[in-house]
Amino acid sequence: MRLPDRVTGLFLVGLGAAAAYGGWQLPPVPGQPVGPNVFPLVIGTGLALCGLAIALGIGRSFEEEEHLIPVEGGQPTPPTSKLYGLRALLPPALLLLYVAIAERLGFILTAAMIVYVTSTALGARWKVALPLALLAPIGIHLIFSKLLRVPLPPGVLPMPW
Repeated sequence: MRLPDRVTGLFLVGLGAAAAYGGWQLPPVPGQPVGPNVFPLVIGTGLALCGLAIALGIGRSFEEEEHLIPVEGGQPTPPTSKLYGLRALLPPALLLLYVAIAERLGFILTAAMIVYVTSTALGARWKVALPLALLAPIGIHLIFSKLLRVPLPPGVLPMPW
């Protein structure tokens, strides 16, 4: 385990704990089971757990990772693709795409396209990216529309619930 990973993980634990504590301190809205205190509490707890996993190296094998990075003379070789640098533009481009088409297509279809494009751009095979693109938007839709009661655009594929 490298020191920067531990420091990053511990920073995320602290940030998540602060967000969860802030959410815990917010007063709930009378008559509503889910108020403004729930979202920072859930996000902060999740962030702290992810930071703990990073700090402890759970799910990470650096010995296996070394074989994936081609090294020549002690230095990693730079990527050879001309389009490699354009990957940094993918998140803002997908965000603009979401803003442009979410009202027409709806949250489920737009989020499925974004999850598929992002996961394949990060190197996932289509056998992993396709189920992820189908299941993640439905789970997110259920959390936000049913638990947090955030209205999401239904578009051409409204959910039956």
